Amino acid sequence: MIVRLTGTLLEVTEETVVVERDGVAREVHVPHCAVGELAACRGREITLHTSEFYEGNQASGHLVPRLLGFLHVEDRLFFSRFLEVKGIGPRKALKALAEPVRQIATWIEQGDAKALARLPGIGPRAAEMIVATLKGKMNDLAWPAAAASGAEAVRLSQAQRDALEVLIAWGDSRHDAERWLQRAMQVHPEIHTADEWVRAAYRVKAGVAG
Repeated sequence: MIVRLTGTLLEVTEETVVVERDGVAREVHVPHCAVGELAACRGREITLHTSEFYEGNQASGHLVPRLLGFLHVEDRLFFSRFLEVKGIGPRKALKALAEPVRQIATWIEQGDAKALARLPGIGPRAAEMIVATLKGKMNDLAWPAAAASGAEAVRLSQAQRDALEVLIAWGDSRHDAERWLQRAMQVHPEIHTADEWVRAAYRVKAGVAG
């Protein structure tokens, strides 16, 4: 099985990318949350952490191999656990990953079915099933443990809270500002100052990975 793929990013759509290496171009299915970062990397060399599944009718023997790609190892790990939920297959799981994996893992650990139900393709019943199946299994992927109430204030540093207020003051909604900061925290854990967090959040907003 192919577990890592490095090559030049040629094409990006809402569901797939094309990566070329040594004259061979491969189509890779990607989660929605990664599309913005990947779009900014078109024409550059990237590395995807990959997994595979077969799609089609097994009874008829018509099965098509599909390659899935993730920007971060923890994203692939989350995906593999997400598939443990009854009724969630690879396609549905990829579509549902519209928020950073650490945020979704945190909702699961907090039992926040309402937040999970807002993910694409996930309604209330599926959200309850996700919590029932995975709660207690996502601690290593969730944000540092925090109570369900006031979790944002607990897990953000002072610099991150200051950056959040700057983003809101500049006209962004709290929901969007929190989402961009959370992704920046995943991609750039080395950042310390509020100014750096603001710049990192806007790079995420613009779809710039670096």
